[in-house]
Amino acid sequence: MADQEKALLIKRYASRRLYNTETSDYVTLEDIAGFIREGREVQIVDLKSGDDLTRQYLLQIIAEHESRGENILPVNVLNDLVRSYMQPGGGVMPQFLQASFDMLRDSQSQMVENMSAMNPMAQIPGFDAMKAQQEAFLKAMTSGLPGGVGGWGAAAEETSAKDKGEGEDLDAIKRQLSELQEKLSKLK
Repeated sequence: MADQEKALLIKRYASRRLYNTETSDYVTLEDIAGFIREGREVQIVDLKSGDDLTRQYLLQIIAEHESRGENILPVNVLNDLVRSYMQPGGGVMPQFLQASFDMLRDSQSQMVENMSAMNPMAQIPGFDAMKAQQEAFLKAMTSGLPGGVGGWGAAAEETSAKDKGEGEDLDAIKRQLSELQEKLSKLK
C-alpha cells in the first residue's frame, strides 16, 4: 500500500526515453497512462536537469487520446481552458477544475457505497445467518490446514478457548440453518 501512496518516479533520458525507476525498464506514454488508470501517482523528471516534466507528459497523453477520437473534453471546455490561459493570473479555472474532479470522485465513491448497501441479497430473510454459516463452513473446512489451504490434520482437532466460543457460534448457526430448512420445507 505504501507503494501506491508514493509517486512512481519516471526519469526521462536525453534520448527522450522514459525509464521506470521501480522496475528498471523503459516505458511508453501508454504504460504511464495505465499506471494512472490503476490509481498510481506518477512523477516524470528530466534526468539531466531535474526539471519536473509530469504536467507536460500528462497533457501529451490527453492530447494523444483526444487525437485518436477518444474525446473526453468537449470543444467548449477546451475553449474555456485556452481562455483561462489568456487571463492575467490564470483565472479561477485550475481551482474550479480541481474542485469539480474532487466532487466527481467523491460522488462516485458514495454511489459505490450506496450500491453495496442496496444489495438485493441482503434483503432476503435469513441472509445474515446464511452468510455467517458460509463463513463458518469455510473456516471449518480450512481449519488445521497449513496456511489455511493444505490437507487435513490433527491441528483441526486442537481448539483454544476462542475456538470453543466459535463452536458455540457454529451451533447457533446450525440451529438457524435447521430452522430455515424447516421453513423452506413448509413452503413447498
